[in-house]
Amino acid sequence: MSKNINRNKIETLKSILKDLHKGEPLEELKRRFKDVLESLSPFEIPLVEQELVREGVPIPEILRLCDLHVELLRDVLRSDELKGVPMGHPLNLLSEENKIIARLAEALNIYAEALSKASLGEAESYLKAISNIVTELRKFRLHYRKIQMLIFPYLERRGITAVPRVLWGREDQTITKIRELRDLVEKSLANLDNLGEYAKNIADKSRELSDLIFREEKILFPAVWTLLSEGEWAAIHEAAKDIGYLVPSDVEWTPRAKPLLPYEVDGVVTQDQIERLPQEFKFAALATLTPDAYKIKSEGDLELSTGFLNRNEVEAIFKHLPIEITYADFSDRVKFFSESVFRRGFARTKTIIGRKIEYCHPPRLEGFIKSNINEIKSGRSNYKEYWTKLGDRIIRVLIVAVKDENGRYLGTLEIAEDLTEILNNPDDAKRRIIVL
Repeated sequence: MSKNINRNKIETLKSILKDLHKGEPLEELKRRFKDVLESLSPFEIPLVEQELVREGVPIPEILRLCDLHVELLRDVLRSDELKGVPMGHPLNLLSEENKIIARLAEALNIYAEALSKASLGEAESYLKAISNIVTELRKFRLHYRKIQMLIFPYLERRGITAVPRVLWGREDQTITKIRELRDLVEKSLANLDNLGEYAKNIADKSRELSDLIFREEKILFPAVWTLLSEGEWAAIHEAAKDIGYLVPSDVEWTPRAKPLLPYEVDGVVTQDQIERLPQEFKFAALATLTPDAYKIKSEGDLELSTGFLNRNEVEAIFKHLPIEITYADFSDRVKFFSESVFRRGFARTKTIIGRKIEYCHPPRLEGFIKSNINEIKSGRSNYKEYWTKLGDRIIRVLIVAVKDENGRYLGTLEIAEDLTEILNNPDDAKRRIIVL
């Protein structure tokens, strides 16, 4: 941009700031400044905002432009295919989450520019503001988690694997860099000698966030809106509510189709859908398009609320858990127990099946066991915890109330977990922690 053009744009944004300060609505400003704003690319606004910072315009005032920038950005990115997305629909709510991320990313960029020119006295204030922004940004890991766990499986079912892997990689990098940014801010507050370097690092993170928003809004969201059926969106919406949306919704979207999980989808992409996909998506996704036709459910499988298992798998899974459990039904009769290949805990044999659970313990503990069971049966507690020793082993025991989806008590679960190594070598356990 030339200096003259910069000056014109700066003066335009200054006038907008004045009207924002007076409380004029964003939509009214967009209408009044339509011709000017159409020539002012949303991607240029951060550059002009940086000029405003250099001119000494107060940052709180410049931050008021973020809302206008985000609205303009949405107008540019919103494709024709997405104009029919209903309020409260998963794509609508994910896009609303992106609006907040965009606003935070832009605020991050503004403070980074201010930091690069700041005195030592100003720097501490700016770094604290950046720290607050980073704290807010870290909440949006749930935004990417919903995309990764709920939307990508439907693409993979259609044989579209490159886009999810590449985008997940970028999202993961972004989450990691936000975490690194938190550490950088703490380091910066302790050492204010390299403000220019810190500012550049922070501005880079802001651009990466903006790039990710662009890829979602311009490429991913229009593509999945074209490809996924209402039943698929119904299943996504159910699961997304369990994970949690990060924005409120005044409208509850009610699908007309029953939820359809990925393994229930045939995965065929029609020619009509291919023609309506964004060009960038076609190039990345459709080079090798082979639907995933794997049948996950086999004859004889037990259908559970979260998947399918056959008898052999159930037996093997229980054996390979690092815990041992004993389950007693509503009448306090032992109905099942597991044995772990990791380590044997309390002695139990098949002869305890049908036995009263309190009789599986020494008489001196009978009252203790019955008291704990009665407490969780009555609903006064959901579980009771105690620790004991078995030879040189340290065992944590949980007595848990098992309830159905309506909260009705079904029975009691006793869980025994050997925590000897962790308790005896806590520093070693901490050294083995990896941040995922």
